[in-house]
Amino acid sequence: MSYGVAAALQTAVYQSLVGDEILSGLVGSAIYDAAPAGTLPQLYVSLGPEDVTDASDQSGYGARHEFVVSIVADAAGFMTAKHVATAVSDNLVDADLILTRGRLVGLSFVSAKARRVQDSDVRRIDLRFRARVEDN
Repeated sequence: MSYGVAAALQTAVYQSLVGDEILSGLVGSAIYDAAPAGTLPQLYVSLGPEDVTDASDQSGYGARHEFVVSIVADAAGFMTAKHVATAVSDNLVDADLILTRGRLVGLSFVSAKARRVQDSDVRRIDLRFRARVEDN
């Protein structure tokens, strides 16, 4: 197994989201690798947790990265957050990301969880994606 592609994958995902015109039209520059300190915008996208498992085979090292991209909105209802979630999903599913290390074999949608954050009017959608990478 190799975790060596993790930083390259995260960078490519972030750059793809930041560079997407539709997503930028919805959230502006509020796309974060790590949410900044202080007051957050009313609507933003943030890269979240990641789980990695070995996917090495006879051809070389590889890994499966399951990662979360979160959409957070304080608008009433889920409609605004769902539009942003759609743009994120459209951007990432089957994306042809170029990595600075290794190679992306495939990127797919796994699941989504939409919920109201407890004791607030904040809505949150967590999108889970799976990337298969090779590190040869």
